[in-house]
Amino acid sequence: MKNRSIRFNRSKQKQNKRLEEQYEQKLEEKVGKQEIYPDLEENINFIQTLLGNSGDLVTRQFMIQYDPDVQAAIIYLDELVAKEINHNYVLRPLMKFSEIPHKKGRDIWDMAYQSLVQAGETKVEEEMKKAIDAILCGDTVLFIDGYAKTMIIGTRGWQTRGISEPRAESVVRGPREGMSETLLFSLGMIRRRLKDPDLRVKMHTIGKRTKTIVSLLYVDGIVEPKIVEEVENRLKRIQIDGILETGYIEEFIQDQTWSPFPQLQNTERPDAVVAHLLEGKVAILVDGTPHALIAPAVFTQFYYSPEDYYERFHIATFLRFVRIISFFVALALPALYIAFVSFHPEMIPSKLQLAMAAGRATVPFPSIIEALMMEMSVEVLREASIRLPGPVGPTIGIVGALVIGDAAVRAGLVSPAMVIVVGLTTISSYANPNYNAAISVRLIRFPLMILAAIFGLYGIMLGLMLLLIHLVQLRSFGVPYMAPYAPLNRSDFKDTLIRVPWKWMNKRPSFFHPEDERRQAKKDGESESKPNEEGQSSS
Repeated sequence: MKNRSIRFNRSKQKQNKRLEEQYEQKLEEKVGKQEIYPDLEENINFIQTLLGNSGDLVTRQFMIQYDPDVQAAIIYLDELVAKEINHNYVLRPLMKFSEIPHKKGRDIWDMAYQSLVQAGETKVEEEMKKAIDAILCGDTVLFIDGYAKTMIIGTRGWQTRGISEPRAESVVRGPREGMSETLLFSLGMIRRRLKDPDLRVKMHTIGKRTKTIVSLLYVDGIVEPKIVEEVENRLKRIQIDGILETGYIEEFIQDQTWSPFPQLQNTERPDAVVAHLLEGKVAILVDGTPHALIAPAVFTQFYYSPEDYYERFHIATFLRFVRIISFFVALALPALYIAFVSFHPEMIPSKLQLAMAAGRATVPFPSIIEALMMEMSVEVLREASIRLPGPVGPTIGIVGALVIGDAAVRAGLVSPAMVIVVGLTTISSYANPNYNAAISVRLIRFPLMILAAIFGLYGIMLGLMLLLIHLVQLRSFGVPYMAPYAPLNRSDFKDTLIRVPWKWMNKRPSFFHPEDERRQAKKDGESESKPNEEGQSSS
């Protein structure tokens, strides 16, 4: 299996390399290593021809009133730039140059770069490819006739969605802000909460055609350097035409492709990103999506909510127990129903057995067909309620479930007990605060139902054992997925199924191997704990 995975990865790398070479060759044919022309008209014609005389490409030619007058032009893509910067801080000072006191005989390009163009972000390039990339990214390029170079002016300013509450991660108590599709806005929201000079932001450009900006965030001095190095290496190995969402990145850099469990957590809450960074993890942000990826990830963190740390520890512990119970109900309840009805009716209390037998008297299908029919109906209703328009979707989901369930019982297609089981299973799956982890449980539920229909309780036990073996051997960037339970580390139990008060959580989780393990200052009289032979901390 391992050799097959290695061969698969090698073939994928060869395919990605071949794709990259094809793209570079095509780009080389169009632009090559073409330098900027000294002639202004040649530069304008080259760019317009390369971009297909696009309707949203704006070319503004004007005269710089010098002695003699000099022709110049700015080129940008409409709706990708902040036009007031071009109007007030590029065009106005250049076109009114004659009204500004200046020393005669100075080079016009030097004056434009040093004093006339009043934008905060400018740089000079001599390659045509750099100018094309800048235009496509939303910057403005300035050409001056007679100079074989261009000035790239940072004028990115497209329309963005306003800050709103994350729909998939709503809380009763806590911030109501969700990150934006604009990367710089999301970075600003994170920096506003984490005013640490050790916060590091590394930019990568991924996607040969989309040239999507991907940011890697971590806190230097807390995160283990090996984790940062591994994440960077996996990001650099990605060779694809385009990156449109963090889901692309997640599939490329996760440890095991075929596992149904998510090995990176995604969130659109800036407070959650900061909390994970302070635990010694890294965050990955992608321009164009509000979702951030958190790595490494362990199984238990998918059942945490940011609200757990804003409420008192009694409430947080109770809610975590509710979520774990909901996990087992959503995973195994339909399978247990099938096993009890088909193989082990003697394990059901006699009165309940008689009631269930009366309900199933008119049902023409075995319990597995009955369960699969109801589960698939619920999945279809759930998907339909998501895709329908906002006000209509929830209504259709609730009404559809009630009408179909009642009609199925009256028609004798399913038993009343089966409707109750499916209803409890569906409600329990919604208790998971993380959407992609809840989908994993929904997927695994069907193989467990099939095993229960074939082997009864023995099949359920077999399925759960295989599931546990898979979880124990799973890794996320080298961190055991079931930590701190496998391997066992009692010192990290303070923030797993239970949450102790904040004053007792004086250390970060050790399974992330943080460089700075303390999150609170050492109290007077507190001795420094040392790891024992098994690597477990005594505190």
